[in-house]
Amino acid sequence: MRHILRLSILLIGLFASSASFSADTLPPVNTADDLGPQVDQPIEFPHNRHAKDMGINCMYCHTYARRAPVAGIPPLQKCMGCHNGIESVKDKPRIKELFKHWEEKKPIAWKKVHDLPDYVRFNHERHVKRFIVQQDKPVQEVCGYCHGDVKEGTVARRQKPLSMGWCVSCHEKAHPTDKTAQATAQGPNDCWQCHK
Repeated sequence: MRHILRLSILLIGLFASSASFSADTLPPVNTADDLGPQVDQPIEFPHNRHAKDMGINCMYCHTYARRAPVAGIPPLQKCMGCHNGIESVKDKPRIKELFKHWEEKKPIAWKKVHDLPDYVRFNHERHVKRFIVQQDKPVQEVCGYCHGDVKEGTVARRQKPLSMGWCVSCHEKAHPTDKTAQATAQGPNDCWQCHK
């Protein structure tokens, strides 16, 4: 009788945890062309205006990408550094909202779009050094490997699966070791390189 009771409790627990997990889990992104969920941001940030029309380098705003594991979100001060001097757009609703945050000394609570599970670590610095510094590839192309063609949209949206199999498929490719070398190398395939 005790075994039946334990089994019942175990099954109820498993059902409850799987229901909770499915409620918290984002919809799957199955192919490289699938878009991730739409994430509403406090202020609509037009990547197309900044990265495409004005040709601003991704790393101008995401300054940590070249020297840290995370790319970073620019502080409000960085936005204001440019927008304080651009009179022609100060009447736009999103720019008014930007100034409102600045005057209230309130940071913008941007939401993560390319969030990975806690047991996964991705190092932006290593990828920037490998593809931009060593191979001299264009910044937007390299960032686009994982983030998609961000310059074609407004608010960033996940465009790549960012799954383990997807990462491994790139690590298994033979990438040139630098822009002039004929030698190639693959990405690391040790579990501990990407998993905590």
